[in-house]
Amino acid sequence: MKKFLMSTAIAVSMAGTASAETIGVSMALFDDNFLTVLRNGMIEQAESMEGVDIQVEDAQNDVAKQLDQINNFIASGVDAIIVNPVDTSATEAMTNAAASAGVPLVYVNREPINVDALPDSQAFVASDERESGTLETKEICRLLAEEGKDPAKIYVMMGELSNQAAVQRTQDIHDVIESGECEVTLEIIDEQTANWSRDEAQDLMTNWLSTGEPFDALISNNDEMAIGAIQAMKSAGIAMDEVLVGGIDATQDALQAMAAGDLDVTVFQDAAGQGAGALDAALKLARGEDVEQKVYVPFQLVTPDNMSEFQTKN
Repeated sequence: MKKFLMSTAIAVSMAGTASAETIGVSMALFDDNFLTVLRNGMIEQAESMEGVDIQVEDAQNDVAKQLDQINNFIASGVDAIIVNPVDTSATEAMTNAAASAGVPLVYVNREPINVDALPDSQAFVASDERESGTLETKEICRLLAEEGKDPAKIYVMMGELSNQAAVQRTQDIHDVIESGECEVTLEIIDEQTANWSRDEAQDLMTNWLSTGEPFDALISNNDEMAIGAIQAMKSAGIAMDEVLVGGIDATQDALQAMAAGDLDVTVFQDAAGQGAGALDAALKLARGEDVEQKVYVPFQLVTPDNMSEFQTKN
């Protein structure tokens, strides 16, 4: 029988033999809806496997703490390590620590800055962020054209600027605009970070609303910020059928907002699939098997028309 130990770390362990494989996992932050689904995907995958022990720790958005966790995993003799990086520009030290110790390492969800220079014993499992913001923005463009809003004024909410996903998702918006793939002319009034946070997004949108600048849409790097912006707009008495809002992740809270008519677009990122894929890659590397160094789980556009297909996923 497996048992769960919960404190700053979550351990999923199985009474087994000395040949049990142990995987150490360092998550950027436990207190995040999407990353919780991803973490649970790994835990559930491990729970279904015989002789696999997984220890999951919370880096609490602290780069130094995360590197310490990796070094501690190495010292404790784990068979492989999975990392959801706090800062994707700070991954070289993690790669070097694991490679020097001969411990396989898999990055999950957030693309490390050194992704193209990973050693053979390391891999990256995620979704291709060039798809995420592109799908979101093109659908917002389509809806704006359908409503006859041309040109259209928009706000852009960005995730943590140290995070590759935030950078790429924002670049996707600009790429769609510059490529001419948008059916209408988009004019960005402002773009600022709300650090993936619902509360920070609510504050940011409140500040934007205080300027009195009219706008037609909000394109957000994730659902949590989109929901925070929606809360601010509703508090200000804005009718949600007058503005378009897009997010990314297709979390359960986002789908509820979509069902209520508040959120118009999101993009499904398979959190559980990424978690299970990362664990699978880590185990294969620990066993000396070959894996693709970049494993991509596809994004999928979610709208009110197909949202029912995703209600039990993230």
